[in-house]
Amino acid sequence: MAKAKKTIFFCQNCGHEESKWLGQCPACREWNTFVEEKITPVKGAAAGKSVREGEVVTLSSVRTDGEERIKTDIQELDRVLGGGIVPGSLVLVGGDPGIGKSTLLLQVCQKLSEKKESVLYISGEESLKQIKLRADRMGKFSEYLLLLCETNLETIRQTIERQKPHLAIIDSIQTMYSEEIGSAPGSVSQVREATNTFMQLAKGLGISIFIVGHVTKEGTVAGPRVLEHMVDTVLYFEGDRHASYRILRGVKNRFGSTNEIGVFEMRQTGLEEVANPSEFMLSGKPENASGSVVACSMEGTRPILMEIQALVCASNFGFPRRTAAGTDYNRVNLLMAVLEKRMGLPLSNYDAYVNIAGGIRMNEPAVDLGIVMAIFSSYKNRPVPEDMIVFGEVGLSGEVRAVSMPEQRVSEAKKLGFKTCVIPSVSENTVKNIEGIRVIGVRSVSEAIQLL
Repeated sequence: MAKAKKTIFFCQNCGHEESKWLGQCPACREWNTFVEEKITPVKGAAAGKSVREGEVVTLSSVRTDGEERIKTDIQELDRVLGGGIVPGSLVLVGGDPGIGKSTLLLQVCQKLSEKKESVLYISGEESLKQIKLRADRMGKFSEYLLLLCETNLETIRQTIERQKPHLAIIDSIQTMYSEEIGSAPGSVSQVREATNTFMQLAKGLGISIFIVGHVTKEGTVAGPRVLEHMVDTVLYFEGDRHASYRILRGVKNRFGSTNEIGVFEMRQTGLEEVANPSEFMLSGKPENASGSVVACSMEGTRPILMEIQALVCASNFGFPRRTAAGTDYNRVNLLMAVLEKRMGLPLSNYDAYVNIAGGIRMNEPAVDLGIVMAIFSSYKNRPVPEDMIVFGEVGLSGEVRAVSMPEQRVSEAKKLGFKTCVIPSVSENTVKNIEGIRVIGVRSVSEAIQLL
């Protein structure tokens, strides 16, 4: 008589296990995240084996002189990764369907194969002909790119151990399955087992592995949250799939900064790098239009100039409407409350719509002053001067607080031809050496609004 399979309930958010279904996970406190899976008990064949004693070394004896990052020649990707691909690293790439994950990784394969670096592209979603059709649009590929269409985890492991490529691409982790686990591909058990296998291959053989992960409707990587903890780097592709731009953002990086972003433009031949995102975001800005303000936000070490648009109009109902696109909705409500309390604007009787042009999303507090001036400009129907740029954090008392790296922001504004820069007054001394641009320091929202 065959032994019955054991049933376990997994939390899809953190991977916590329970013997029965629970409404709330006791580990991560999330609701309705438990799913039922059948697992096959592993035979205790290794019970009698002796355990190898671990070797302890001092930190000073570990040498890293020969470790060099692998340059992909895609500068935007290298920037997000922290300077290139670290040998033996495990990178997770997530994003909406059709956003360009497979396209970007195929371009990485093209660049590295041209440098005679062996690359193994493993696809569980496309056939060889489908990959070939997509590759033909990008140009020529060298013989150093190897393809494998397989979903069996044991077969993939043997292939990687035999080929020993410099880089391996797994597209995608949700299609991989192990015969030792009875659950379906994409389940919590299969995703965790597959990720653990690739992590052992990456660390044991020194192979850099990129994993493509599907995302849920909330925008997070599907599967257990432990998946993101196991990998070294987590990259997210953002942007509207119907628009031409794409933003690659690092949310976890053990070998670099998590504040850097890479900007790409989707074209027929693939993803093209956007060397100057500020100029790209400001293209098409209207002239002498009220409610339009240029602000500056920092993404890592890169200043990005963007256009903040606001539209304030009288409400026809007792409950005014608020809409925010590209920034935090609650932050917009907070700044409108500051304007109403400190400046006496009757905004409770007006609808307000705030948008960051270009579709990029910015949540840095430095854009607060830009949002405030855009709302006031639309309310009073006074256009902001074309050569003016603003940045600064706004507090609940109406004060304008300092932000990080003001010199880089002012230098970027000067490079793009702006003549006036409105900044927090406490940052004036740090930018006094920059010539060719007029710097105005303000202490409060009222001082900034008087400039209009």
